[in-house]
Amino acid sequence: MKFGVTVVPRVSDWKLFVDLEAMGYDAAWAADSQMLYSDAYAVLALAAANTSRIRLGTGVSVAGVRLAPVTAHSIATINRLAPGRVFLGIGTGHTAMRVMGKDPMKAAAFREYLRVLRALLHGEEVDYVLDKEERTDIRFLHPDEGFIDVAHPVPIYVAADGPLALKTAGAYGDGRVCSHNQTRARLQKSLEVMREGASAVGRVLPENFHTAALSYACVLRPGESMTSDRVIDEIGSMAVATLHYWWELYQKDGDTSTVAGRCRNLWDEYLAFTEKMETPPARRYQQVHLGHCAFLPPEERRFITEDLIRATGGLVGTPDEIVAMLREREAMGLNEITLLPAMAEARRNLEDFAKQVIARY
Repeated sequence: MKFGVTVVPRVSDWKLFVDLEAMGYDAAWAADSQMLYSDAYAVLALAAANTSRIRLGTGVSVAGVRLAPVTAHSIATINRLAPGRVFLGIGTGHTAMRVMGKDPMKAAAFREYLRVLRALLHGEEVDYVLDKEERTDIRFLHPDEGFIDVAHPVPIYVAADGPLALKTAGAYGDGRVCSHNQTRARLQKSLEVMREGASAVGRVLPENFHTAALSYACVLRPGESMTSDRVIDEIGSMAVATLHYWWELYQKDGDTSTVAGRCRNLWDEYLAFTEKMETPPARRYQQVHLGHCAFLPPEERRFITEDLIRATGGLVGTPDEIVAMLREREAMGLNEITLLPAMAEARRNLEDFAKQVIARY
């Protein structure tokens, strides 16, 4: 099992990446959400120039807000600063698009996006179409002049849950990123679908295909419970983000199929809470996403329950309990857990985890 951290990137706090390297983490993922955080690539550039070991990448880059050649050149630029230890997490943009009131990129467009992206990151020329105009051939013209690095491979980790996205991950990805609460059966089924996607383009899913899960953790101290104040301070922003996700799907078409059974009552309370928000319904997505994964608005604190933590797969417990949870996830086929604590508590939370969990894993 590898241990990563998903960082809410604030450009003035880029030294967090340096601290994560010192703590012994394997990878640091910079979240990408243009209406919420600093630019992921600007922060990664600072991190790359000031670290030497830790792997760096996006967690995850949003296809819908940049052209495929732009994403390729951005991550290849970071790779020039940290050759061989850069990766690209990429997704359709469930939060980054919905926080603007827009839909994530459609499956067919995402597949084409990754086809172009993968070719460029392998130093190849590829045919490319923009806005239904005539298809043209593109390639990086100066790959050997120090502007970018495509000589050292940049693995592509695709955020995928639905069958079409999973097939795309199998066809053009080097790994997959998923949410933290998936079952063994679901993970195995996802691998089968990705193998189908790889086969469709004449590819065999590699043995070292990377499987990472976004999660959160808190090591309990004696006498603490899952909902002690310190615990909520450290993991509440990530736990409540699942409610944001359920809300997004519900707003789109009334879908509540992803709402965990043990959280049905909590979901009803949260839905009633959002319906009383002062923001007009047409712009309510802005208020719902305030603090998303970065900090917990005080009015949302009451929604952090043991049921929500358990339903979302939070790694909250004693060191031995967390190690057991990690062993179980490793046996399920996961290669990496990447943790996302609240910004204000990130260093303390992650240092505790490194000293009390990673050290004994």
